[in-house]
This record gives sequence, C-alpha cells and structure tokens, in this order.
Amino acid sequence: MARLSITTEIHHFLSPKIDESDNVIDATLGNGHDALFLAKLIGDSGHLFGFDIQTTAIDNTNRLLMDHGVEAQTTLMQESHAQMAELIPEPFHGQIRCIMFNLGYLPGTDKSVTTTIDSTIAALERGCSLLANHGLISLLAYTGHAGGMEEFTAVKAWAKSLNAEEYKVSVRNLLPDHKNPPHWILIERLSAPL
Repeated sequence: MARLSITTEIHHFLSPKIDESDNVIDATLGNGHDALFLAKLIGDSGHLFGFDIQTTAIDNTNRLLMDHGVEAQTTLMQESHAQMAELIPEPFHGQIRCIMFNLGYLPGTDKSVTTTIDSTIAALERGCSLLANHGLISLLAYTGHAGGMEEFTAVKAWAKSLNAEEYKVSVRNLLPDHKNPPHWILIERLSAPL
C-alpha cells in the first residue's frame, strides 16, 4: 500500500475538525495547497485569511483558489504572518478554528528566503490569541534546509512552554527513518485564558 504524502496525512486529520462557516488561517501560503484545502472545507459562509511575504506565493495561491472557484471567501495578504492579529479584523478574534503553518521555503524558488524563528514564534503567539476554544494550530516544520532544525527546535520549545491547562501540544516525527525528517506540531486551545 502506498504511503500518503505528509500533507495528505495532515489534511485527513484536520478535515473532520473544520466545518462549513468556520474561520481559518493559512499563515504560510506557499503554493496554495493548504489554502485550497481550508477554503473547500469552510464553504461560502466561512472565511480564509492567508499570509505570505512573497508575491509569487500570493499569485500562485490566488490562481489556485480561482481555478477551484473558492476565492470569494478569502482574504490574501502579502504581509508577515507575525502581523496576523493586527491585520485580521477584530470580530474574528477568538473565532479562528484552525491555523496552518508550513515552515521552510517556497518550493521552486529562492531557498534562502525562509521562515524565521522570530517571525514564526511571534505569529504563533498572535495565532493563539485568535483561536476559538478547541481551535487548532497545525505546524509542519521542514528541517533539511539551512536554519530549519534550529527553527523547529525553537518552536517546539515554545510550544512545550504553553500553559497545559489552556493548550494541548503534540509533536510527531513524520518520517522517523529520514535523515532530516519533517516534524508536525499540533496545538489545541482547550480554554480561553481567564
């Protein structure tokens, strides 16, 4: 039996946890595959916010969403994901069901342009403030590129430091036999802070 791709495995896990009319975020648009996955799940009554600093990522994602007829319920911003709390309208704060991150570089482009520890942790902190109760942050960290393992290690330490009464955190090595395996961090908000 063929092994599912890592992205497909994550999509299978998240799919039953996201409903029509939910509000979601793709924090690292890349080529738009997570954005398309989320947009299809939320239907016409939900909303997808997407972030990427690269014009190519915005263009690729917009084209993919338009090709599938799901662009109407989306807002794509060529901004750092670290600014998400400031850029997403206040009525959506505390109403986000899922935030997806893919750390690393945009496939097929300059590998020196990558996510960074500082902006990723800032984005995660802001993302936590946007989550609904039982909302999820799904973060796929690629470690084979320069700085990738350091970013994953810092993000894992940050996630493990979250208040266990407010957040449930799991970390999985998705390809244990791989030299530089990708790691999946899943954060669930259990309750809003008092």
